[in-house]
Amino acid sequence: MQNVKYKRVVLKISGEALAGETNFGLDTETLDGIADSIKQVFELNVEVAIVV
Repeated sequence: MQNVKYKRVVLKISGEALAGETNFGLDTETLDGIADSIKQVFELNVEVAIVV
């Protein structure tokens, strides 16, 4: 198991970030990438709060 600095983090994501390169609505590829990143952090036993 990796040693992590924080046990809890807050991730603030803007609507623009979720739109990706489409500039409107939600981009599924962008969402998949963000979800994969969150999953990796979660698997390190870090609690993740998400604010959109």
